[in-house]
Formats: sequence, structure tokens, C-alpha cells
Amino acid sequence: MAISNTSGIAVYWRLLRYARPYWKAFAIATLAMVFFAATETGFAALIKPLADGSFVTKDPAIIRMMPLWLVGLFLVRGIAEFISTYGLAWMGRKVVNDLRDLMFHHLMLLPAAFYDNNSSGQLLSKLIYDVEQVAQAATSAITVIVKDTLTVAGLVAWMLYLNALLALVFLLIGPFIAFLVLYINRRFRRISTRIQRSMGNITHVAEEAIGAQRVIKIFGAQHHESAQFERASEANRQLNMKMTATSASSTSLIQMVTASALAAIVYLATLDSMLASISVGTFMSFVAAMVLMLGPMKRITTINSTIQRGIAAAESVFAFLDSAAEPDTGTRSLARAQGAIEYRQVSFSYDESKGGVLHDISFKVQPGQTVALVGRSGSGKSTLVSLLPRFYNIGSGSITLDGCDIRDLRLADLRDQIALVSQEVTLFNATIAHNIAYGRLESASERDIIEAAEAAHAMEFIRPLPQGLNTLVGENGVLLSGGQRQRLAIARALLKNAPILILDEATSSLDTESERYIQAGLERLMRARTTLVIAHRLSTIEKADIIIVLHAGRIVEQGKHAELLARNGHYAALHKMQFRDNAATSTL
Repeated sequence: MAISNTSGIAVYWRLLRYARPYWKAFAIATLAMVFFAATETGFAALIKPLADGSFVTKDPAIIRMMPLWLVGLFLVRGIAEFISTYGLAWMGRKVVNDLRDLMFHHLMLLPAAFYDNNSSGQLLSKLIYDVEQVAQAATSAITVIVKDTLTVAGLVAWMLYLNALLALVFLLIGPFIAFLVLYINRRFRRISTRIQRSMGNITHVAEEAIGAQRVIKIFGAQHHESAQFERASEANRQLNMKMTATSASSTSLIQMVTASALAAIVYLATLDSMLASISVGTFMSFVAAMVLMLGPMKRITTINSTIQRGIAAAESVFAFLDSAAEPDTGTRSLARAQGAIEYRQVSFSYDESKGGVLHDISFKVQPGQTVALVGRSGSGKSTLVSLLPRFYNIGSGSITLDGCDIRDLRLADLRDQIALVSQEVTLFNATIAHNIAYGRLESASERDIIEAAEAAHAMEFIRPLPQGLNTLVGENGVLLSGGQRQRLAIARALLKNAPILILDEATSSLDTESERYIQAGLERLMRARTTLVIAHRLSTIEKADIIIVLHAGRIVEQGKHAELLARNGHYAALHKMQFRDNAATSTL
């Protein structure tokens, strides 16, 4: 979507606010750029005495001093260029570092719904690619704008001093160039915005392929994924070529206009009436100023694409930073809950247009009780437990913890009461000990970590490892088996020692022997905790205090195992189906 110049200026000013803490470096760099620009005008000015004094009048003083002036001029120029380049680059990297830190911190505060609606590839593109484009706008663009604008201004002033009439001819092209730049700005912005999206698409496709490489290989989808990546990459290439074509054509056009002005000046300067009023040195100095001006003018016109790309990237970054963080309106604190939970007529939908996911859910759980949630896939089990730690906001109704509405509790205090073991185990590319004692548990002693690992039967595979608890597990635990990863997740939950435990298929990745040991350990753990269990294998929840049967987002039955079997309803049907499937499997 195209944006107006006003909004572009506003975005750029907002970007520059992030550079405000580093104003001293910017001031020093700007001062250095002033000296650099002065040396350009100084060089053009030296041409006049060089031509008139050395070659026309052959002044010995000028002939002796000219080499020293030239060396001194370029010494000042070199020092000034280093200071300005290094100073702005330092400031730019500081801005990028600050923005990335701010974005990552904001990423940690965003609600689950945001991640549902945005691919990780797009978010990574913002964090990596977009911020780099912002850096270019904050450093390279400023360098050109300040240094080259000052250079052009100095050279124009020198030209006016030498001959106002000839300088006026050159200045007449200004409005036409301004019109071209204004027109090109809009096109640059449109293309830049599309490039940001295309980079997000490339990152998304690549990340999916890397994460799913085993599935891709086993189903022979390499060609399909390669073709998908090629399409995304080709779209990005075409957009970049459009940007290049626009930049190159605009530069050529502006240079043609400038060259026409230069030709007109040369023509006027060689007229007899003009030759009588200016010296050779004056004419050479004037032409030198014009030639020296071509480079800065070219950079000023070509930097426009960098600025517009940076503004488009900054818009993307700021839109991300302005996205609403996870609401934390609770004011009540809670040290340790007893574990009484009540759902009161809770309804919820991810998207109103797609209908509700949960409908009028009501049940109570006493402290220390175990509640099992069963039902077919898509019945709403995971959604129901996701509402308790407030990963999503309740649509209607309420959930209370020890009689207090969870929306009145501070998020950190609420989540401190809950330990979670999900069927999708998340491990980090760190040591086993770090993965067990993760987050607020990092201060746990090695003895406590070992006890938790023992209870989860994880020490059985940890002890034989050469580095034991200090063994790296690889990205998302890739160096461990599925059962080993699951046991580490259970050990993490055990170490947290929270009064509420959520088990979402916690034993799904374990072999039969490991499951039997861990199930016994979990049963001992659950005696002192309120536990919500999601299970497809009904044999694992027969001892639950309450079994809640969900169907299409509604509670259709609840009670104990024997009671529900006696009713011969939904639960009994699920039980018979699973028993029949297990029997069929055992005969294979």
C-alpha cells in the first residue's frame, strides 16, 4: 500500500528518535562532514590560483605553496571522511541493536493469537532483514543527505561568487529535478513495501522446509518445496529489478538534465562577451565546481531508493512494535494457590466469523483433584486448558482460581501457579540441566535438578552420557529421542513444583516401559496438585477424580470412569472404540 509523503516523513522522524541517545556521535560526525564538504569547495577554489597564478602570471609564491595546500586539503578531507563514516556507522549499529532488542522483547510479550495469525518466517524477516534496511536509512542515507547536500551548497555558493549569471543557469534545473524525485519517491515506496513482504515469504518457505525436512524426504516433496522456494525467490528478484530499473533510469535522467545545464554554461562561458569578463582560472574553477557537483548530486538522487526502502522497512518494524502486547490488567498478587478451579459458562472462539470453539463450559475442580478431558480431535480440549493460563482471553463467562477471577490476577502470578507438559515438547539448544531448570527455575541446585530428573525417569539416559547433565541437546532436542525429550519436559514440570499441573498428552512419546514408570511418578505427583489431563489413551486416566467428555466444544458427559461406562454414552463409545483398536493392534 502506498503511503503519503507526510506519513513517510513522520516515520523517518520516529526512526531518528531512536538515534537521539547517540546525538554526541552524530554531532561529531556531522561536524566532520562539514569539513569534508568544505574541502570539496576548497579544491574547486584552489583551481583558480592554480590556473591563474601558476600558468598565467607564474607567481613563484603560489607555485611553492600550491603542493602544500593540496596535501593539507586532502589530509583534512581524509580525516574528516573517516570520522564521519565511522561515527555514523557506530550510531547506526547502535540503533539497529536497540531496535532488535526492543523487537525481541516485544515478541516475548505478544499474545498467542498474534503467533497464530503471523508466520514465524515473516516475524524473522522483520527482525533481521527489515531492521537492516532501517540501518541503511539511518546511516548511509544521512551521510549522503548531510555531506553531499553541504558539498552541493558550498559549490553552488562558490559558483555564485565566481559568476552569478552562469550559476543561475545551473540553478534553473532545480525545480525539474525536485519534481522527478517527488514522483520517483512514490514508486520506490510501493516497490519497497512489496519487497519487505517478499522477503518474509522467502524466510517462511525456507523455515518450513528446514523444520519439515524429514517429512519432505519421506514423501518425496523436494521438487515441490524447491519450486515453491523458487517462486518466492523469483518474485523477490523481479521486485528488486524493478527497484534497480527505477533507480538507474531516474539517475540517468537527472544526470542528462544536469549535463544539459553544463553544456549551456560552457556555451555561454565561451561567448566573446563572457570571455572578456572572466579569467582562465575563474572559468576552470567554475567548471571544476560543476564537475565536482555531479558526484554528490548523483548520490543524492540515488540515495532516495535507500531512504524509501528504509521508510518501508521502518513502517513494518513500527507496525510490529505498535501491535498490542498481551493484556495484563490484573492487579491482585498470589503467592501460592490452593488449586480450586471453576469454569463458569465459558465460551470462546478464535474468530467470530468461523464460529465458536467452546460453548457454555462449566465445571468445578477441588484442590488436589485430577480432571481428565477426553473427546475426539477438535472437540476443544487443548483450547479449554489454554484459557486457564490466559494464553487466550475468554469470550464470555469466567474462570476462577481459589475463588478469584483469573483476569484479576497478574499474569506472572497466575502462571507461576501452573506447570505445563505439552504433547509438542519444546527444548532449547542448551544443556540438559538448562532445559530442566529453565526460566525462573535457573537458580535451582543440581541436587534439585537430579531429583526432578529421577522422578521423571530421565536420569536413566542422562547418567550414561559423557557430560551428563551438561550434555547439549541440539535444536529443539534433536539429539534426543522423542521419549527422552518428553521425560525432560516432565522433569521441568516436576522441578517447578506448581500447585496446578496441565498434562497435554504428557506420555504420548514414551515407550510402554517408560510410560509405566512415569505414570506411577505422575500419579504420586498429582496427589498434592490440581491436575488437568488431556489424554487420548483412556487407560491412563481411569483413576481421575472427574472425567469430562467434550464433543464439538460442549461438555456432553462428566463423572468417574465406572459411572461413564455404565451410562453407555459418548465415553463408553470412545472406550469401546479404543479397546477394539488396541485389540486389533495387539494381534498384529
